[in-house]
Amino acid sequence: MTAYAIARLRHRTRPPHPDVLAYLERIQDTLAPHSGRFLVHGGAMEVREGEWPGSLVVIEFPGMAEARAWYDSEAYQEILPLRTDHIDGEAVLVEGVGPDYHPKRRIEELCRAAEG
Repeated sequence: MTAYAIARLRHRTRPPHPDVLAYLERIQDTLAPHSGRFLVHGGAMEVREGEWPGSLVVIEFPGMAEARAWYDSEAYQEILPLRTDHIDGEAVLVEGVGPDYHPKRRIEELCRAAEG
């Protein structure tokens, strides 16, 4: 099942700190061994509900094992402080849904959770 690394990044400095530029130069090399690829990296956003301070990053992986392996890898952990020391934000790893997914399945999961 496809998995994603999703980050909301806030409070960036302008111009970017040199460490952030170094992070950007090096991140692709950390993704490649885990078959990760950017789907969203900043870009224009239209906030339709609530507030969304900051920007969005979405990286796709073949599965949760690859996403975890990337995030936990020595190569990524080495460069991570280059970003986190200068940009506040949140990051999650999340499993996607398959092509046959239907939202009615979520109803069943919610009902089971409420019962149990």
